[in-house]
Amino acid sequence: MYKPESIYTKIALQTIISHIMEGEVTEIPDNEIPSELKAKKSCFVTLHNIDGELRGCVGTLTPYMNNLYEEIIQNSISAATKDSRFEAVSEKELDDICLSVSVLSEPYPIDSFTELDPKKKGLIVKLQGKTQAVLLPNIKGIDTVEDQIYKLKKKGGIEDVDNELLEFYAFTAKEYK
Repeated sequence: MYKPESIYTKIALQTIISHIMEGEVTEIPDNEIPSELKAKKSCFVTLHNIDGELRGCVGTLTPYMNNLYEEIIQNSISAATKDSRFEAVSEKELDDICLSVSVLSEPYPIDSFTELDPKKKGLIVKLQGKTQAVLLPNIKGIDTVEDQIYKLKKKGGIEDVDNELLEFYAFTAKEYK
């Protein structure tokens, strides 16, 4: 079974197990939330099968909850049960799930693709002000800026739209295992 290496992934795993096994989540009182989780930040929770295959990934670009602790809880449940690309994680899969939590910086518009580095910066594409797709940094198989832009546009279903008609935003993420 996966062993969390950080408080971030420990909370995410406990949340997923609790939600799937008991249908509820045990939250701790505000005064017991670790200080590093009290800031209002956005995050993504990513699940992989033991073989490394993506199993779910859901997150927020803007924090919606009161703090990072609550954001991790919500995104953990969503990654395990609401990612539209996958069936909900089942009880029998829990032993084979690995996860990470990526805490995001605030996205910022980019002026040039030369600012990008797919190993260090995530990317958001918007069309007419609406977010179409997001890619976290350091995704296996995305090694160049060209790969990152192509896969981002493909994910958003806008691969035929000219880049000049799109808005691109970059962000950094600190990944916790």
